[in-house]
Amino acid sequence: MTIRPAFADVPWFGGDYNPEQWPEEVWQEDVDLMRQAGVNLATVGVFAWSLVEPEEGRFEFGWLDRVLDLLHDNGVKVDLATATAAPPPWFSQRHPESLPVTVDGVRLSPGSRQAYCPSSPAYRRAARRLARALAERYGSHPAVVMWHVNNEYGCHVSRCYCDESAAAFRRWLEAKYETIGALNAAWGTAFWSQSYGSFEQILPPRATPAFPNPTQSLDFDRFSSDELLACFLEEKAVLREVTPEIPITTNFMGTFRNVDYWTWAPHIDVISDDLYPDPADPDAARGAALARDLMRSLGRGKPWLLMEQSTAAVNMRPVNVPKPPGQLRALSYQAIARGADGICFFQWRQSAAGAEKFHSAMLPHAGTDTRIWREVVRLGAELAELGPVVGTPTQAHAAVLFDWDSRWAIEQTGLPATSSYLALVAPWHGALTEAGVTVDLVRGDEDLSAYPIVIVPSLFVLTDAQAEAIDRAALAGSIVLVTSQSGIVDENLHARLGGYLGRLQSTLGVWIEEFWPLGGAWARPGAIPVAPESTIAPTVRVRGSVFGQEAVAGVEWSETVHVRDAVVRAVFEEGQLSGWPALTRKAHGAGAAWYLATRLGSQDTAVLVAQLIAESGLRPRTPVIDLQHGFVETVQRGDVVFVINHGDTVVTLGEDGTDILTGADALGLALEPQGVAVIAPRVLAGRVIGQADDVTAAEATHR
Repeated sequence: MTIRPAFADVPWFGGDYNPEQWPEEVWQEDVDLMRQAGVNLATVGVFAWSLVEPEEGRFEFGWLDRVLDLLHDNGVKVDLATATAAPPPWFSQRHPESLPVTVDGVRLSPGSRQAYCPSSPAYRRAARRLARALAERYGSHPAVVMWHVNNEYGCHVSRCYCDESAAAFRRWLEAKYETIGALNAAWGTAFWSQSYGSFEQILPPRATPAFPNPTQSLDFDRFSSDELLACFLEEKAVLREVTPEIPITTNFMGTFRNVDYWTWAPHIDVISDDLYPDPADPDAARGAALARDLMRSLGRGKPWLLMEQSTAAVNMRPVNVPKPPGQLRALSYQAIARGADGICFFQWRQSAAGAEKFHSAMLPHAGTDTRIWREVVRLGAELAELGPVVGTPTQAHAAVLFDWDSRWAIEQTGLPATSSYLALVAPWHGALTEAGVTVDLVRGDEDLSAYPIVIVPSLFVLTDAQAEAIDRAALAGSIVLVTSQSGIVDENLHARLGGYLGRLQSTLGVWIEEFWPLGGAWARPGAIPVAPESTIAPTVRVRGSVFGQEAVAGVEWSETVHVRDAVVRAVFEEGQLSGWPALTRKAHGAGAAWYLATRLGSQDTAVLVAQLIAESGLRPRTPVIDLQHGFVETVQRGDVVFVINHGDTVVTLGEDGTDILTGADALGLALEPQGVAVIAPRVLAGRVIGQADDVTAAEATHR
């Protein structure tokens, strides 16, 4: 049976709805206000396990029946959750062995959420039983348009080190390696007397006296991601059996470290994302753009759903700054521009009790006479008119490699320097984005030749398939840039011998003899700096005509580069490597392959990216007249161009066309901070949102 389309003819708009937190007399007010706000989708039941199944095998569906009927009667569709993200107290009491264990051997207690080991047989049985009960009860309900499995897999417990996990890890290893000899060879267990005689001797990489085995740690990262995926797939199988036509999703979390979303994405009918940029972070919009592009790329360009975001403040940080006026709207349009066909929030009504009562919502504690409510209603009305955008593609002209194996490996201990992988990737995505070039994130082992620009940041773990794809892209005409700490190890974390870079040596025309890290702390794991010069970091002068007349700063890292058949474009100008190459370029087939042996601050990264853009022949849109500073985002989706002013000053547009949000001429339009314009060619603009008619926003949403 064919799976139904996941999206409507206008963008989805809504959020998590938790009516079980409120007296039933509040529910009618909820749906009345949902209609006023233009809500057309509600995620229901995410944390309702204890109410749906108050005792093992006894289900209470009456209240949920009434909720779904009420939503349906008011034109609101439902993304129905399987409720398996938070086992109820009775389950943890009956199955204490299912509680997760930390790397230090501490068994965590219930009383929060995600209090389960992903490998627990008891948990998996209970999750399948609950998913089946919900599917059989509501699979034919007219409100249900999508299944929402679990919630934010791995958010709190992405690694469990209990004995059940150890047994599952051993099974995973045996399936991968087949023989203990093959495992010993892959893990390099001759070092430190670690050779294993059987799979039964192997444990997870629990707390150890010194560095754990690097390949064991990487395999445990891979296993843990796969084990969470197995939980999802078991529930998905039940849902697909009972309701084969209903699309199934689970919510990702942006550039979350602990789950390899590339391995998950082929199993997800609709890519969904939860993202909570920090309003106090000046680079929040840049980081969010990276996450949006990742979601679109995971779905291979298909529309995706922004499942959760905040309307204002969250409650998870030491200081929770609310979004300033307009940012709710600006970041929502950023998601639409970058391929989303739905904008949702956590949550509909702000909780009065519980751990997230100070997390903002569409309907805040103070009610409807509030800034947040007015912004929500405005956004709902506008999105109801964006039907022509739904389903249209966002075209990217550059690719940036994003690799979870490299991320896990480069953030291990026992390295020349421990780095934050995101800190190494984000500046390149940010520079392309600010230049008006939309980016796809790629694994690196697919065909890359359609991209005029391919950037390979710190691909620490290089596979032969990735090396071949990168080489073929340059041969076909792409302008390729590979940055430092690439091609250092293979997929078993064995060093690439004979000079680092492996098979990329012939592509780049260089090889790496030695690392010279400069020290410092700007790129520690967990940080996502787009501008590394914004924090204290050791630097080395780099000089080359590509950067102009003045020397620029190489940050934190340098390498001894030997040139074979490349041209040196910049050199280190001080320190142990004074006079050695810092930047090289090799003409390769119809394209070119650049190598950068250091890291750059954001301004110098932008200069080098501008060189790559010019060489590629791309002509990015520059719709803002005389932009002096700030981040103004420009993205084309289908026939329209989204321009979003994330800066703190007014900018003037120089793009011809019509702003379909206001009906105004785009040329010369002043865009306030957090302002948005959606510019269509005049012949396509047609009816605009600002035009009056006899249809209310709510009616437009539900018609």
